[in-house]
Amino acid sequence: MTTISESSKKLDMALSKDRARVLKSLVLSDKLFSFATRAAAYAVLILLAGIIISLIVGAWPAMKAFGFEFLVTRRWAPQLEPEPVLGALAPIYGTLVSSFIAMLIAVPFGLGIAIFLTELCPHSIRRPIRLAIELLAGIPSIIYGMWGFFVLGPFLANYIEPSIVSAVANIPVLNSIFSGEMVSNLSLFNASLILAIMILPFITAIAVDVFSTVPPVLKEAAYGIGCTTWEVVNNVVLPFTRVGVVGGVMLALGRALGETMAVTFIIGNSFKISGSIFAPSTTISAAIASEFAESEGLHQSALILLGLLLFVLTFIVLASARFMLMRLEKRAGA
Repeated sequence: MTTISESSKKLDMALSKDRARVLKSLVLSDKLFSFATRAAAYAVLILLAGIIISLIVGAWPAMKAFGFEFLVTRRWAPQLEPEPVLGALAPIYGTLVSSFIAMLIAVPFGLGIAIFLTELCPHSIRRPIRLAIELLAGIPSIIYGMWGFFVLGPFLANYIEPSIVSAVANIPVLNSIFSGEMVSNLSLFNASLILAIMILPFITAIAVDVFSTVPPVLKEAAYGIGCTTWEVVNNVVLPFTRVGVVGGVMLALGRALGETMAVTFIIGNSFKISGSIFAPSTTISAAIASEFAESEGLHQSALILLGLLLFVLTFIVLASARFMLMRLEKRAGA
């Protein structure tokens, strides 16, 4: 009995030591994991702060030279003597208008495709359509730009835009927005259409994912009381998923605001503000991409200031989206 008792004690002590060793290793690994995740989070904040500081430092000479006038000046003449005249109004205008037109086109089409895929599409063609949308999202932006420059731009300028001009020639306001004097292969409208095609897959993919989260019992109950597909979508699907849909749309808007290469190919890079969307224009990102390599001094500082303005503009858009989502979530919770 004594031998058995001593053996049992030794076994318990060995098990206790093993348990303590395992717990110690688990505590150490947990601390390492916590440190690594915290360091990654802090690294993002440090990187963001570094980008902001570097932009401010690079843009400071232009801030001192032009001040608030930089935001409201139309002219862009970096080679003017004795002092260059540089203003951000034309790039800001082009950025906002091209993104607005792109969203105006892409949001209805993207949500419509998502509704078709989740509510109406036969199973046999659902997968090929989703695959095509994913392929559109994976195409590099420079390919979109080349296609727009060599194919879409000439097609629109030769066939579509003249028809629009003639159709609205006698309608006030519209005949200025769609002016026939400015029809060109390179235009604000063409760039907006390319942007719409580029952000369409993002809106569609996110909308399909959030529409798929709607509990089937809700839709079945709506169909059971005689609702049509439109009524189910309008009264069940969209209200249930509005937070996710708004988030996806805002992410697409952020992509549209910052797109560079595709827009640079087809917008025309003209620092002029025209009432016609068929006229050449420019955006903040296109202006930086087309001129930064050859810039120096105050010209380069002004381009960096444009980058800072784009950063602030994108931050405002994303912050507004976050605020809107918080209000929607609060309203849904109430």
